[in-house]
Amino acid sequence: MSASAGSASASGRILGVLFAGVLIGALDIAIVGPALPAIQQDFGVGDRSLAWVLGIYILFNLVGAPLVAKLSDRYGRRELYAASLVIFGAGSLLVALAPAFPVLLTGRAVQAFGAGGIFPVASAVVADTFPLERRGRALGLIGAVFGMAFLVGPLLGGLLLRWGWQWLFLMNLPIVVAVVALALRVLPASSRASERKSFDFVGALLLSASLASFAWGVNRLDARALGASLSSPSVWPFLLGAVVAWPALFIVERRAADPVMPPALFRSLQLRLVGLIAFAAGLVEAGMVFLPEMAVDAFRVPASTASFMLLPLVLTLIVGAPTAGRLLDRVGPRPVIQTGLVFTALGLSAFGLLPLTYTTFYAGGALVGLGLSSLLGAPLRYVVLQEAGDERRGAGQGLLTLFLSIGQLVGSAAIGGIAASAANATHGYATALLVLAGVSAVVLPATLVLRPKAPLAGQARRGGAPDEAGAKT
Repeated sequence: MSASAGSASASGRILGVLFAGVLIGALDIAIVGPALPAIQQDFGVGDRSLAWVLGIYILFNLVGAPLVAKLSDRYGRRELYAASLVIFGAGSLLVALAPAFPVLLTGRAVQAFGAGGIFPVASAVVADTFPLERRGRALGLIGAVFGMAFLVGPLLGGLLLRWGWQWLFLMNLPIVVAVVALALRVLPASSRASERKSFDFVGALLLSASLASFAWGVNRLDARALGASLSSPSVWPFLLGAVVAWPALFIVERRAADPVMPPALFRSLQLRLVGLIAFAAGLVEAGMVFLPEMAVDAFRVPASTASFMLLPLVLTLIVGAPTAGRLLDRVGPRPVIQTGLVFTALGLSAFGLLPLTYTTFYAGGALVGLGLSSLLGAPLRYVVLQEAGDERRGAGQGLLTLFLSIGQLVGSAAIGGIAASAANATHGYATALLVLAGVSAVVLPATLVLRPKAPLAGQARRGGAPDEAGAKT
C-alpha cells in the first residue's frame, strides 16, 4: 500500500507514528547522561562499571539493528515496528525496577536491542507507504528526530531526576503503549505472500557473534595506551574473533535460503559506496561527542556550559535534515550527499586549522551540523531504498545502520587515541578533527559514481535483488 493511495491525513498519521517511535528511541540515548551519577550512587559501582550503562547499549543496539530490520522483510514492517517498541518498553521497565546493577545492565541490553530495530524499520515503512516523489521529505523529517533528541534529552533528564532516575525510564512506558496501539491501527499490514523460506539461524548467530566481539574489543581499548591495549587478552581475542567470523558469515550466507545478511546487497557498487560514506559519517559523528571536552579544555568552561555550546550544531541538524529531504525529492541523492561532505570537511577544518575561538567553534559546529544532516538522515537511506529492492528494504536499512555504528565505534577509539598522544588535549582534538576532515575529502570523489536522480530500481521490476546493471555500475 502506498500513502499516495490514501488521504493526506493518512500519510500524516503514518509519519506521526514513525516519528514518535524514533523519537522515544533516540531520546533514551541522550537522556541517560544526567542519570549516571545517581545510578552510580544508588548501586555503589565504580566508573569502569558505570561506563557499561552506555557500552552495553551500544553493543546490543549494533546487534539488534540488522537482525530486526531483516525480520521486517519476512514478517512485515508493522509487526516488527510494534515488536521493537514493546521490547524497548520491556527493557525500560526492567531498568527502572532493577534491584541490582547486573539487572540494570540486562535491561539496557533489552532496551538497545529493541531500539536498534526502530529506525531501520521506520525507514523501510516510508519506502513501503510513500511514493518516490515524497520519500525524501518523509525520511528527512524522521532524520530530524535525532537533533531534537540531543537538544531535549538532557533538559528532560534534568527535570525528571527530581523524582528519581527511575522516572527517566518509566516515562517510556505510557508512550510506548500509545505508539504501539497507533502503529497496529495506522501502519499498513504486510501484503507479502505467506510462503517463507527457513530462517537463517546460523547466519544470525554468526552475525551477532561477530558484531558483539567487535564492539566488546573496541570498547575495551585504552586510547592512552593503544599499542599495549591491542595486545591485551581482553581485547585482541575479541577483535580476532570478529575478523574470523566475517568470512565464515559470508560463506554461510551464500548458501542460505533467506540470508540475514544478503550477499546480493554487497554486489551492488552503489551500496558499497553508501557503506563507505556511512562509515565516514559515523567517524565524524563520533568526533562530535568529543567537542564538549575540547571546549572545556580550550575555554575553561564547566562541562554543563560546554554541552550547550553544541547548540549551533544541533539546531543546524534539526533544520538541515528536513531541508535535505526536500532537496532529495527535487535533485536526487548525489548532489545532496556531495554538499553534505563538503560542509562536513569545511566545518572540521575550521576546528583543526583556524585559531580556536568561540566564533570558530560555533561556526565549525554549525557547518558540521549542516553536513551531517545531509548524510545521517535521509540521503543515504534514500539510496539504499533505491538499490536494495522491495524484498530487501529492511535488510538494506539494517546494513546501513551497521556501517554507521561501526564508524562510530572506530571513531571513538581513534579520536581518543590521537587526542591522548598529543601534548595537550585541545591540540589533540584539533588534530583528530582535521584527520576526519581529510577522510571526508577523500570520500568525496567516490560520490561521483553514485547514480543521479533516477527511478527506483524496483519500479521496472517489482522487488528482488539489484539487477546486473545495479550490481556492476
